[in-house]
Amino acid sequence: MQRAGEAAYALACDQYPAAHHWLVLCGHGNNGGDGYVVARLAAATGVKVSLIACEGTRPLPPEADAARQAWLAAGGEIHPADAQWPAGIDLIIDGLLGTGLSTAPRAPYDALIEAANRSLAPVIALDIPSGLLAESGAAPGAVIRAMHTMAFIALKPGLLTGQARDWVGQLHQSTLGLSGWLAKQPAQIQRLTDKSLPQWLKPRRPCTHKGEQGRLLVVGGDQGFGGAIRMASEAALRSGAGLVRVLTHIEHVGPLLTARPELMVQPLKDDTLQQALDWADALVVGPGLGQGEWARNALKVLQASDKPALWDADALNLLALNPEKRQNRVMTPHPGEAARLLGCRTADIESDRLLAVRNLVARYGGVAVLKGAGTLIADDQGQMAITDVGNAGMASGGMGDVLSGIIGGLVGQKLSLYDAACAGCVVHGAAADRVAARQGIRGMLASDLLPEIPYYVNPELA
Repeated sequence: MQRAGEAAYALACDQYPAAHHWLVLCGHGNNGGDGYVVARLAAATGVKVSLIACEGTRPLPPEADAARQAWLAAGGEIHPADAQWPAGIDLIIDGLLGTGLSTAPRAPYDALIEAANRSLAPVIALDIPSGLLAESGAAPGAVIRAMHTMAFIALKPGLLTGQARDWVGQLHQSTLGLSGWLAKQPAQIQRLTDKSLPQWLKPRRPCTHKGEQGRLLVVGGDQGFGGAIRMASEAALRSGAGLVRVLTHIEHVGPLLTARPELMVQPLKDDTLQQALDWADALVVGPGLGQGEWARNALKVLQASDKPALWDADALNLLALNPEKRQNRVMTPHPGEAARLLGCRTADIESDRLLAVRNLVARYGGVAVLKGAGTLIADDQGQMAITDVGNAGMASGGMGDVLSGIIGGLVGQKLSLYDAACAGCVVHGAAADRVAARQGIRGMLASDLLPEIPYYVNPELA
């Protein structure tokens, strides 16, 4: 607890060196104990500190009680939860509720959280913003809106997925001197960033040829939806696929060949489908596919293949109507599609995204990618990862089509389904971050990501 308080105090001094009046909010638990340590350290250096604490019916945990007594012994005062807030606050330290929370905050915590959010003073959260659920990232009630969060020891899933990005602010981590111990622990959930890419994407040997880099078949693009199939297929090329063949509605053949002559494009018909399926090493099914008879007939043929495949968009909507389990498939649903696949509400998916992605794998097999802020990847062997890349500019049409193409291209290059899903999600989000750094998030187009993809599938450039 002393180390946690020291880490948070150092962060506060670094980020807000001019703050001269801190308000520390302490709960009746170990998170509050961290707050008492921060308060004592700040007061010892001449900072004016006001402290408000919530009292409980049970005794404080011993370490937290020791931190409280040390604050009082140093001359600190403790004000009750209903006390009037002092004027001139420069900084708020949130030590109200920690990682043990499983429901919406109750009184008086909820009122203090809402008061902190109304304040103009920035907030630093200790371990996790109060009110955010550590295991899921759900926000069932009032949640502290932090500018910075200092996580202690290991990162909690709820700091990276669910509603986390609305509340966490800039995420920092201190292992509190336990780095060596942590390195020996089995990582149940892996945090993925662009620094993770070299583990999957190795340099090519100089004498390779296009046949070794995968023959990918992309199927979709019903009448009026040529953009989806074009973005998915070009993303596959940009990710390094050796050959990409597209089967689509006949009206899209000419425009796709004109826009991207490196693609092989044919109308989707029974004979071309069987021929292309025999040719391909891997499949991407769904971008712009639609749910009509044209799509259903194609999916029936593709379902019979044992080649590795990525299913997205309307392929998933059709799968939800006729569920079947297989191990050679990556599914990439957004929360609405995941809800249809699991027969529940979108709100149920978002309330516990980790449970949802596990349920997708249990019901459908293979690898599931649950898209969103903090995309989750899971497989039937128990592996799970959370991507810590991407931004709000990705809330625009076509982003999922680009992701499908990237993952499909990597599957074609012989990455395992799980590794291709992990690497593809990181490349996708990192490319969007690169676009955002150049032009901002509003107005970002899915096609803006296409020229950025090679920068991340060649990690030696990043």
